[in-house]
Amino acid sequence: MKIKFLSIILFLIFSTKSVAHLSHYNSLNTLEYELFRNDQSIGFHNYKFEKIDSILKVESIINFSISKLGVNLYSYSGNTQESYKTDQLIKFSSNTNQNKKIKNTKILLNKNKNELIISGSENQLTAPIEYSVGTWWNHKIIKSKAQISAVSGRIIEQKVTFLGKKKINLYGKD
Repeated sequence: MKIKFLSIILFLIFSTKSVAHLSHYNSLNTLEYELFRNDQSIGFHNYKFEKIDSILKVESIINFSISKLGVNLYSYSGNTQESYKTDQLIKFSSNTNQNKKIKNTKILLNKNKNELIISGSENQLTAPIEYSVGTWWNHKIIKSKAQISAVSGRIIEQKVTFLGKKKINLYGKD
């Protein structure tokens, strides 16, 4: 499941024009995804981008649920607010409802110590400024040694290996 999810993310990243730095999102106002499972819509994930001087603000809303035979097996909703200055995360906050469990994370840049201060549902810690928040719109996540969970604030170490490019035809477009 994780490999399939990562494959989809990599496909989306490498098949769009927005594959460089945050400045590539300057002309982007929104990203809207409909989420599917077994060819059925289960929810959505939407992003709103706003550029004010050298600050990029990103807000996201996600809501989906999985049910079988009318029984709700999993529900997830949340929202995030991110702020970047010259490609550097300076502030992040999230509120998540995962199967009726409320979780939240706040991250602030500590310029003096050159680190991120994380206050999450599960922990209080610091991280190198190179780590990315796992919000999935920013391709920087695949280049990071670790990502910070947007839900809990925990650090997830990772190693991503680029396997190559493949031409895919989707809806009549390569």
